[in-house]
Amino acid sequence: MISKKMQGRLNKAIQLEFESSYLYLSMAAWCEATGLDGFAKWMVAQSGEERSHGMKVFKYLNDQQSRVKLPAVGEPKQDWPSIVEVFEESLAHEKKVTAAYNDLMTFAGEEKDHATQSFLTWFVDEQIEEERTAAGILEKLKLVSASPSGILLLDSHVSKRSFSPAAAQ
Repeated sequence: MISKKMQGRLNKAIQLEFESSYLYLSMAAWCEATGLDGFAKWMVAQSGEERSHGMKVFKYLNDQQSRVKLPAVGEPKQDWPSIVEVFEESLAHEKKVTAAYNDLMTFAGEEKDHATQSFLTWFVDEQIEEERTAAGILEKLKLVSASPSGILLLDSHVSKRSFSPAAAQ
């Protein structure tokens, strides 16, 4: 069984993942309203992935006979000036999530909670991919930001992304 402090911090991690999911869903709505259907599809897939991350922590807490207590999720931002700013915020958010998991990993070490450290390794590794993906799309968007046809080409390219909750397990 994990400590009450770790339990509380892991419940906060669930909240952060669900907030991430909600933020990406809001970004999807903005993209859809802006006519960027491919980016909207990408954001919906990203939202699903973040929700699955929250459920992974949820399951871990239950597996450790710890209490899941879901904190409230705040209202996400609704509007952005451009798709470039959407991905700037996406990257900044992923860096925030990375910092949170790094802090959790450090805390697990301080608590000598080896099981939780082992569990958190997956998230630390996952955040490398999350930041790399957001940064890569942002770099491409900056290259074509003055070209509507370039943005539409990227929109088409990112629309190929899909997410399967079963594959995330």
